[in-house]
Amino acid sequence: MFKDLLRHPLGLLSGVAVMALLLVAIFAPYIAPYDPLAINVAHVLEPPSLAHPCGTDLLGRDVLSRLIYGARVSLQVGIIAVGISLAIGVFLGALAGFYGGIVDSVISRAIDIMLCFPAIFLILAVIAYLEPSIINIMIVIGLTSWMGVARLVRAEFLSLKERDFVLAEKALGASNLRIIFYHILPNALPPILVSATLGVGSAILVESALSFLGLGVQPPTPSWGNMLTEGKETLEIAWWLSVFPGLAILFTVLAFNLLGEAIQEVTDPRRNTR
Repeated sequence: MFKDLLRHPLGLLSGVAVMALLLVAIFAPYIAPYDPLAINVAHVLEPPSLAHPCGTDLLGRDVLSRLIYGARVSLQVGIIAVGISLAIGVFLGALAGFYGGIVDSVISRAIDIMLCFPAIFLILAVIAYLEPSIINIMIVIGLTSWMGVARLVRAEFLSLKERDFVLAEKALGASNLRIIFYHILPNALPPILVSATLGVGSAILVESALSFLGLGVQPPTPSWGNMLTEGKETLEIAWWLSVFPGLAILFTVLAFNLLGEAIQEVTDPRRNTR
């Protein structure tokens, strides 16, 4: 799959973009030209220039440096939240799809109940009773976004468990755990990877929305969402405070979505014509 992605124009482009974002987040202390928390009242609301390519904010802080450090927050939330949702969704979906019967009925009803609640309102309700922090946001997003993964994995297991290679393993006396983890789950990984990449983009959007509403990452820690909040008050006189964080969110979510689309194309034989 990795080799196919390298030969796929969209996969190569989106993969390079995602890798660049990860490198920016990891090496933020070495890339950022200024301290993102350093206040300089002598350079308040300066437009983009050579000294400050993305301008400065209401406290004279460099916007580019805050964008670079904000990438750490957004990617951390997206990746860890998706990891939590994948762990729950894959586990429950595998149980429902493989064992069927009462196990499938109970898990399916639990999924249906969770899907009855609008995700954003459920997240807002939980966050309202917790202290706004990056850890709470990651956990809440992960615990409220596993249902789609569970339904996807359940459907894959229902199809794969009837294949000849699974029936052969059962005839040879293989244990259920071996069949699940060594034979069915590896064949179900491509759609799971697609769901994971799309989920990262969704989690980043949710985190940005929560931070924009003041329920996410709290200032002065830079987050693309709370940077948008600061920019909306001065949109008419300092457009750069809103435009650059918005572009960062757009670019990141688009990169992950395009990567998911590319993975789907190179792993789906019905769509892969090469």
